[in-house]
Amino acid sequence: MFRQHLLKNLKDYRFYGLSLALLAMLALFIKPQIIKRQAVYDFTLIVDITRSMNARDYQVNDEAASRLQFVKRVLHDVVLQLPCQSKVGIGLFTERKSTLLFEPIEVCSAYAEIDSVIENIDWRMAWAADSRISKGLLSTLTQLQDRANQVVFFTDGHEAPPVNPRYKTDFSDVKGKLKGVLVGVGGLQNVPIPKYDNRGQQQGFYQPEDVPHRSTFGLPPTSLQPWGAYHARNAPFGGAKVVGNQHLTRLYEPYLQQLAKDIGWAYHRLENSEQLKQALFVPEFARQQKVASDNRIYFAVIALVLLGWVYFPRRRAKP
Repeated sequence: MFRQHLLKNLKDYRFYGLSLALLAMLALFIKPQIIKRQAVYDFTLIVDITRSMNARDYQVNDEAASRLQFVKRVLHDVVLQLPCQSKVGIGLFTERKSTLLFEPIEVCSAYAEIDSVIENIDWRMAWAADSRISKGLLSTLTQLQDRANQVVFFTDGHEAPPVNPRYKTDFSDVKGKLKGVLVGVGGLQNVPIPKYDNRGQQQGFYQPEDVPHRSTFGLPPTSLQPWGAYHARNAPFGGAKVVGNQHLTRLYEPYLQQLAKDIGWAYHRLENSEQLKQALFVPEFARQQKVASDNRIYFAVIALVLLGWVYFPRRRAKP
């Protein structure tokens, strides 16, 4: 009886299907891997957290989102798409310099930590209110110039107070020593800058009287005539009140494009994560490395197909 039952099972296709499915599922616990060479990337991501980055000129799920919120959303996606053995470091920029929150670490083993840091980036981490983009870039290049990774610097290019064109940052000592991308954040039309109290509650928007509309650092620009009430010693920039639109903000794209050219970087306008990934995941930034590839997904698919073949057999057409 047992022999007949066994022979009957051996003739049943379901026996072989279930046996092969069992072997495929057992392979999932073995964690089969193959070693292959693939492109990996090492990035240090520097995020501008000055107040203009709170301006809302992006859309997320049909709702207005600030520049900083949008950058964080894009960074979540970019880090998720990086292949294992890639490394990511995070830094912040405000005033005249950038600072690293942590050195580049491997993205797969430390994904939760990287993702948490990105999620908790906040404009209130800023240690000063000024914004000198060119000085911040020089600070970044000086700090990281001896490292092998690439830098991605996110900013809207809004300088506060406005730059005196007489004092242009000199990048000659660091130009070409570090590869990177300068990412322009924001829209091209002026929008208001939200104003917050010391508790982080919005109190309207910045008004013309809240911000300086010209630089009074150093000597007056040579291309301009002194303003009213000029005095060579006491008021070299003039004493007249100047009102402009520095209380509003936009993406200063021509300025950032020139800065990118000055330091030998690429420039990219941030519109979505897919286009940013295309700008970052390029051969110029990649290094080839042997990586252990997890093949469990293939065995899982095989097991599912076999189980479907056993439990949902294709019905034979009636003659």
